[in-house]
Amino acid sequence: MHSVRAGLLVACLIATLCRPAHAEPHPSADDVAEARDAVRDKNKALGAAVAKLAAAQGRLDELDAAAERLVEAYNGEVVKLTAAKAAVAATRTRLLDAEKMAEAARADVAAIAAQAYGGFDLGRPMLTMIADSGDGFLHRASVLEQMGGERTLVLDRLRAAESVAEILREQADDAHTEQQDAMERAAEAKVAAQEALAEQTRETKTLLATKKKLQDQVDAARSLADRLARERAAAYERTSFSAGAIPVSGPGSTNGDIAANWALTQLGKPYVWAADGPGSYDCSGLTMRAWERAGVRIDHWTGTQWTSGPHIPLRQLRRGDLLFFGRITSDPGDIHHVGMYIGRGLMVHAPQTGDVVRIASMWRRDLVGATRPR
Repeated sequence: MHSVRAGLLVACLIATLCRPAHAEPHPSADDVAEARDAVRDKNKALGAAVAKLAAAQGRLDELDAAAERLVEAYNGEVVKLTAAKAAVAATRTRLLDAEKMAEAARADVAAIAAQAYGGFDLGRPMLTMIADSGDGFLHRASVLEQMGGERTLVLDRLRAAESVAEILREQADDAHTEQQDAMERAAEAKVAAQEALAEQTRETKTLLATKKKLQDQVDAARSLADRLARERAAAYERTSFSAGAIPVSGPGSTNGDIAANWALTQLGKPYVWAADGPGSYDCSGLTMRAWERAGVRIDHWTGTQWTSGPHIPLRQLRRGDLLFFGRITSDPGDIHHVGMYIGRGLMVHAPQTGDVVRIASMWRRDLVGATRPR
């Protein structure tokens, strides 16, 4: 009996020892740990990629702003040069008139001299000396002051005409000098703008390739929903908007509506720096031509477009109002970009080299204010 029990006990013991162990639950602890490590590494890589992407975008924004500043600086110098040329022309016209008046006064004095000297021929040396122009003439003619009355008035008129002519000669010289300086500044600004745009083009090409690579890394780590949201936002920025989606004014349009509606007809035309149509535009060239259609003349320069009318609170914007971007300082060149409000928080603008006239959100972080030209 004892031997039977012993045999059963041994058999049970053997069966217990030989029974297969239960399989390890799936996923295993090692699997969980490995997954957690992978998530941690992925998040770390994602953070680094996002940081690099932000840096690349920041550099692109910096290049765009620097190029815009120099392009608008050139536009400003062209505006000043145009004003300097107009000043030279106006001063020369006034000088010509003053010289004609002085010449007429000289003729009157010469006639009086001839009368005073009793019919002497004006061709004789003494009277020729009196009739000569120049500083010596007034000195030589001082004897006529004894004639009194009308003759003195004629002499005073000559003196005044000579003084005015001399002042205008100085003003003409100054205006000519300012025109030459303006031409030099415009030439220098043009070279600076060209160099900035060349650098922007070179660096942008490299940065866009880097940005695409980084964006691919970010996309690989993000959820499908995140990716779709980003792509939708980008598509919204790129869209040309269907006619029904664009805020367009009806009958009885204001000047702003006229300007905005015309600007929207230019969608898709390329950005070209310093261009003002009809085939291409820069930012201030587009807004200048748009308001020109509404009968309002503004300069091709953000510096003076900013002061072309009252500044409008953003909550009171109307279609056609100009939106400015950059920084407000004592230097008008720090406002380096302008767009035109079209409603619903949107603007139409000519963005930068390599882009086209398009619609975009007005809510950029460098938005500084709005103006309503008049």
